[in-house]
Amino acid sequence: MNATEAMNRKVNVRGDDVDIEIPDTAHQISSDSWFQVAFVLTTGINSAYVLGYSGTVMVPLGWVGGVVGLLLATVISLYANTLVAKLHEFGGKRHIRYRDLAGFIYGRKAYHLTWGLQYVNLFMINCGFIILAGSALKAVYVLFRDDHTIKLPHCIAIAGLICAVFAIGIPHLSALGVWLAVSTILRVKAPARDYEIQGSSFSKLFTITGAAANLVFAFNTGMLPEIQATVRQPVVKNMMKALYFQFTAGVLPMYAVTFIGYWAYGSSTSTYLLNSVNGPLWVKALANISAILQSVISLHIFASPTYEYMDTRFGIKGHPLALKNLVFRIMARGGYIAVSTLISALLPFLGDFMSLTGAVSTFPLTFILANHMYYKAKNNKLSPLQKLWHWLNVVFFSLMSVAAAIAALRLIALDSRNFHVFADL
Repeated sequence: MNATEAMNRKVNVRGDDVDIEIPDTAHQISSDSWFQVAFVLTTGINSAYVLGYSGTVMVPLGWVGGVVGLLLATVISLYANTLVAKLHEFGGKRHIRYRDLAGFIYGRKAYHLTWGLQYVNLFMINCGFIILAGSALKAVYVLFRDDHTIKLPHCIAIAGLICAVFAIGIPHLSALGVWLAVSTILRVKAPARDYEIQGSSFSKLFTITGAAANLVFAFNTGMLPEIQATVRQPVVKNMMKALYFQFTAGVLPMYAVTFIGYWAYGSSTSTYLLNSVNGPLWVKALANISAILQSVISLHIFASPTYEYMDTRFGIKGHPLALKNLVFRIMARGGYIAVSTLISALLPFLGDFMSLTGAVSTFPLTFILANHMYYKAKNNKLSPLQKLWHWLNVVFFSLMSVAAAIAALRLIALDSRNFHVFADL
């Protein structure tokens, strides 16, 4: 089957008379159960980024703001994701990429704009994963040799190499399989602590706004159609099952680590929680090694839309270990991760990555675009009250996106004064 035939092929859905067009792709479509897709989603929100939420969400917001904010973000994020999931087969076509869905509803310009936003979103998330893996690797090194010979930029470079090897060995999202079972192990021992929100009233305004962006960042992938593309028919029904799992049982580990970490260390909690952990050496080493593995696996999930684009664009199909395919993955994926690693080592400010990513791309992709696309697609079926509801969401989250971007840029400016490039944090 050539690309044109694949682009125009039809499949019968649920045995009825509805034909759904499936776009051409080099990756697998409709191969996974809803439970495996739920694990992909759950791995995304329970990634090693969870080790930063005690410091980047709870410390700026405190107990009341942090707990209420996380619960609200859970409900709002579930709602926004269901809107996108319900549009997966809109208009008789399978929208296996976020940009395909936006392009189908709005036109070609929206296709390119959405792809740009999504690429920035995923690139910045992946830089954060490399920073996390490098921080965890440095923490392991310091446990055994605190001689400062190997610094954070060196550890980030090693982490990037590990991520590249993993990316070359795992050809597509469905091939993750058993790797999805890897989870972070964490144990804390509580020192004396307080829970007062630090800073002046002016600085609190910016840190609270930045924390709001981190709340959004915590629950959303910005690549839901790409993940939904892997689920078996019926795709909407099965994706809803996966989302309900993600936002119920799937969020419990994240809540536990976030709340226990803040309870244990209060306002002194680090943006990388394991830097604050006390306890036996083997426990700390195991926790950091788990964080490294989680970061590598999660990066592969979030990089998969970029990998799928490159593989499809250059016609990479067939056996993953075929020489042509292997060489291509080494060059393309290795190059992508090399650039990500360089940026990560250059500016290793983890909290800033989370805030800026949430502001400039997660807000637009997950809330603004989701609500407006649903409004546009279902316009004739919505009541006036429902239309008003979606417009209120668009306006509110647009304002939040602007405010969070300003707060994130301020954080970056402050950190740039305190730290030099390739800093050993």
